[in-house]
Amino acid sequence: MALRELNAAPELFIETLRHFAALLRSEAELAKGELKEKAARAGAGLACMAIAAILALTGLHVLAAALVAWIAAAGLSPGVSALIVGGAFLAGAACLLVAGKSRLSSEALLPSRTIRNVKRDAASIKEAANARN
Repeated sequence: MALRELNAAPELFIETLRHFAALLRSEAELAKGELKEKAARAGAGLACMAIAAILALTGLHVLAAALVAWIAAAGLSPGVSALIVGGAFLAGAACLLVAGKSRLSSEALLPSRTIRNVKRDAASIKEAANARN
């Protein structure tokens, strides 16, 4: 009886390797899909940052002169008027920059589902190995 169980060991080992390879393939596919999702998120963050830069430049050049003239007409000096307008546009650009940067944080781009699944699979493999001993 022990000889029969010993003869089955290579088959069991090969079957275990097949299951392990299938597990690795499925985890790689999950990681690939999740990284594509995170890359799209990063693209959206970069787009927000690019739009923020364009809005800041366009806003400062197009509207600044009109607002400075309007504020200066209200009685402030042109220099103070220019500081008020420039500060407001830069504050808006800073808000968009922070929003874009948050989409690019390392935590937001981390493949968390894949990491969680790999840890769970490793724990299952350890449990199965300990159960056989």
